[in-house]
Amino acid sequence: MKVFKTGAVAAIAVALALTATACGGGSDKGSEGSGGKDKVVIGIKFDQPGVGLKTQDGKYTGFDVDVATYVAKELGYQPDQIEWKQAVSAERENLIANGDVKFVVASYSINDKRKEKVDFAGPYFLAHQDLLVRADDSSITKAEDLNKKKLCSVTGSTSAQNVKTKLAPEADLLEQGGYSECLTGLENKKVDALTTDNSILAGYASQDANKGKFKLVGLSLSNENYGIGLKKGDKDLQTKINAALKKMVSDGAWEAAVKKNFGPADYKNEPAPQITEGS
Repeated sequence: MKVFKTGAVAAIAVALALTATACGGGSDKGSEGSGGKDKVVIGIKFDQPGVGLKTQDGKYTGFDVDVATYVAKELGYQPDQIEWKQAVSAERENLIANGDVKFVVASYSINDKRKEKVDFAGPYFLAHQDLLVRADDSSITKAEDLNKKKLCSVTGSTSAQNVKTKLAPEADLLEQGGYSECLTGLENKKVDALTTDNSILAGYASQDANKGKFKLVGLSLSNENYGIGLKKGDKDLQTKINAALKKMVSDGAWEAAVKKNFGPADYKNEPAPQITEGS
């Protein structure tokens, strides 16, 4: 009986160990499971149509989602192995540093201040600050035309301040809690223009409810190189993501994703930028 009990205890211990292994006991929360391939957690925006959006039926759409899905597949993860996590602008560095995500693809402009805390792969997209106006408005063709007109952006937007301080000091700036409020104001002629990255503007204008109502002016008021944020010092992941991005461009998937997500706004995108991070 003693031998039987000892054997049973050993068997239970082995079973428990196997169960723990299957559940994944790694310290990196961004990628869990046996061999690290059961799940990958990726940070995206949930509120930017055309870029990163969680729809009412719980689906995820947008250019960043397509890029992230492609990269994940190259890393060995199928779409059903991806867990999407909301990455609001102010929390992106924390999500990466804490290991809550494997990487972030969230209209994340590469700059020196951010590179003090995280590393980037890419860039995978070059956006420019632009203006969105009503489709029938021909009075605004340059930033200076906003003088004496109403300009809308979100509260604390660097884009709006850029226009107000450098380009059109007499613009009447209206700050709202979100871009959708600005769009409503633009449609109702309460404001004359909305400003932020052209990719975000194109995404909003491409929504079914907005098609034909708005147009991009086509300005380049700033350069915004979008990169994929990852944990500082993870050169292996950086190299793999860069390789995936190059493949996405070469096989045509990048261009197809641009046209699918931004095309309805008559968006003139830049060619895919050269990979500079990690080189």
